[in-house]
Amino acid sequence: MSSNSAGTPDPASPLPRHRRHLRDDPAAAGRFDADAGPGAAGGDAVPSAGDGVPPSYPPETSRAMPARPEVPEPVEPAPAKRPAKPAKGGWFRESVTVMVFALVLSILIKTFLAQAFYIPSGSMEDTLLVGDRVMVNKLAPGPFELHRGDIVVFVDPGDWLGDLPPDTRPQWQQTMTEVLTFVGLLPQDAGHHLIKRLIGLPGDRVACCTDKGQLTVNGEPIDEPYLKPGTDPSDVPFDIVVAPDSVWVMGDNRSNSEDSRAHLGEPGGGMVPMDNIVGRAFVVLWPADRFKLLNNPEQTFATVPEPTS
Repeated sequence: MSSNSAGTPDPASPLPRHRRHLRDDPAAAGRFDADAGPGAAGGDAVPSAGDGVPPSYPPETSRAMPARPEVPEPVEPAPAKRPAKPAKGGWFRESVTVMVFALVLSILIKTFLAQAFYIPSGSMEDTLLVGDRVMVNKLAPGPFELHRGDIVVFVDPGDWLGDLPPDTRPQWQQTMTEVLTFVGLLPQDAGHHLIKRLIGLPGDRVACCTDKGQLTVNGEPIDEPYLKPGTDPSDVPFDIVVAPDSVWVMGDNRSNSEDSRAHLGEPGGGMVPMDNIVGRAFVVLWPADRFKLLNNPEQTFATVPEPTS
């Protein structure tokens, strides 16, 4: 059998099949070499699709791999911050600081602004009852002026209270009460303080009584709605002119009040120096069911003229 028969490759031939085919057709071989261009050399020319070579020839030796998506590196979460542990004793220092601040503030308020007082007697009934706690504005007199009809707290100007009964409480209780009163946590008891209604200012002429039983201030009769029901304006006749820098005071329960009238013949003539006035009572704080403002009865003194001398 011939080695060049169809369907059997010739092992001795160095040309691929399509070159062997072209070897039998010199015209086709020349055309192929011409089409390869000047860069082709002999049998190394690459056939083109127009030479009858399938589009898939030559076989692809490599394919472009798709880009690998970038996977972000996992980020470790930041470790949670632990709450700072309070320093030992921190709560104690804060508590002490708050208490000291509160005590200092209470002392300042009590000394310069306001102070609570306890009502020990019935001389101001029914406006004030025994056991009432009132708050006193210490800015009057001072930045605020006093007016007729104001309820004022003042220091005993001349032994009006007489000898006070002895305190029979245990010493520790007396000391504790004094300390708490000093810092303003307890109301001031009567002690050497009194509370009355201001009727006459410096220079006013106050007298009792008219044919109708009324007080007069600078010759003007006044109606006193704050008097305890059934109480007369005064059972002691008087006619005085209030000294400079002093005031004339009377209780609302006139029949049970040792006020200016009871000290007419004493030094000072029953008048209270302005310097002895602690302040003006403006509210009943306790008991809770008696809470009320102590407003000035402006209508009572609205028609009173100013003093002439």
